[in-house]
Amino acid sequence: MKKVAILGSTGSIGKQTIDIIRKNKKKFKILLITADKNHNLLSKQIKEFNVKNVIVSDQKSYLILKKKFKNIRIYNDLNKIDKIIPSKFDYTMSAISGFYGLKPTIKIIKKTKTIAIANKESIICGWNLIKRELKKYNTKFIPVDSEHFSIWSVIKNINSNLIEQIIITASGGPFLSLKNKTIKKTPKLAIKHPNWKMGKKISIDSATLMNKVFEVIEAKKIFNLDMNKFKILIHPKSYIHAIVKFKNGLIKLVAHDTNMKIPIFNSIYNNSKNQFSSKKINIDLLNNLNLRKVDIKKYPLINILKLIPKKESLFETLLVSINDELVDLFLKNKINFDDISIKLNQLINNKSSLKYRQKKVNNLTQIEKLNEFVRLKTKTLSVISKN
Repeated sequence: MKKVAILGSTGSIGKQTIDIIRKNKKKFKILLITADKNHNLLSKQIKEFNVKNVIVSDQKSYLILKKKFKNIRIYNDLNKIDKIIPSKFDYTMSAISGFYGLKPTIKIIKKTKTIAIANKESIICGWNLIKRELKKYNTKFIPVDSEHFSIWSVIKNINSNLIEQIIITASGGPFLSLKNKTIKKTPKLAIKHPNWKMGKKISIDSATLMNKVFEVIEAKKIFNLDMNKFKILIHPKSYIHAIVKFKNGLIKLVAHDTNMKIPIFNSIYNNSKNQFSSKKINIDLLNNLNLRKVDIKKYPLINILKLIPKKESLFETLLVSINDELVDLFLKNKINFDDISIKLNQLINNKSSLKYRQKKVNNLTQIEKLNEFVRLKTKTLSVISKN
């Protein structure tokens, strides 16, 4: 049986990972699950899969589970994740959302043979730290974002010098075709992604196209390619996830339904004979791809890509932290939707921010301290009156 750990088992990616395992329980043994506070769902997962090791961050949820389950090991500290299981996992899904998935992701690498990472912030802020651990412990890495998994599946055994261009597609979010400028872009409207069922934070990033800025940064790091090799195109139906153009003239398109279970399934089974029950090829969609250039006026955050340095730096952490706080302020109705782009551009283009483009990432503490400092400062500077 394949020994499995799922970090963030109650979130969207975690639940879909469990759905896949549920269909073939005889092949898997879930040894560890983690969550923040959803103790009700955690309880169900513990019972169904007979999980013996659980980490729950929220103190109240921890006490409830501790009282409920007497014969399993329940912990309250994610920082001890690498000390829970003495032997190695065969597969780990790192799906803790947000910046706080970085530390446990780095810590769990030495305890697993394969790690699938769905956490953007981990790769954006700490890729050189992750890469160092992957190499040190000979751990295989698989990206789970649909775009990065698509690129990886096409170029994993190909010399990067043969790649001419990689195109990442964007749906454009819920406001792509919005013509009535008087309609207020409320949090309720902004989280209604047209194609995917996602969390609130990532849905807002999709609406601003910040998620594509992050995805290009991720791809640059994961595949060790120059930023100028990447391009973003709007593709409203989200059927094509990546387009790779090679120097030999070939162009490869990777398409699949708007279903995150497809990259998750392939990361779990990885070239095995197991089959995913997918829909038939949608010819109507293939005949009407409707690919088009990004309107910079509508999505000004795309310009941020011009500021990303060639080498690893703390600037990426600064960017993630500021964006996180601004999105949170919007979701709490403290700023307007357009303020996210306006404020973010203002904050990252000042002198105190741009200096971080020259500062190298040496350790996790560096990233954590900058994250705390930037979040506090952003809250202070960005609470503005709504029009």
